[in-house]
Amino acid sequence: MALRPLDPAFPIDRQIAIDAGPVVLVNLFTLDKADEQQFLETWQDDAAFMKRQPGFISTQLHRALGDSPTYLNYAVWESTTAFRAAFTHPEFRAKISAYPSSAVGSPHLFQKVAIPDICVA
Repeated sequence: MALRPLDPAFPIDRQIAIDAGPVVLVNLFTLDKADEQQFLETWQDDAAFMKRQPGFISTQLHRALGDSPTYLNYAVWESTTAFRAAFTHPEFRAKISAYPSSAVGSPHLFQKVAIPDICVA
């Protein structure tokens, strides 16, 4: 699977070097429609691995409406330190090759923003 930064000026490799927490990983996946079943099976295997990692809190996968084979995953982690350990783990890195060749992931880390009377941090 190819990784394409959501923000080319600040790719995931730079983000994981910042100590922060909690963080939310948002990963947008695009792929060919014919590869959806393989994508789902591979993502499920990856999610099971991540779920066993220290600092993992939760994850959810969403599919775009209609005929678009676009998926959005978000995962909550205690910290960038915990996410970095899982994301750079050799077992996870090896799993990336199991994704269909048409799959492109665009991972990015986020933190909550406090907006008075709207959002809590």
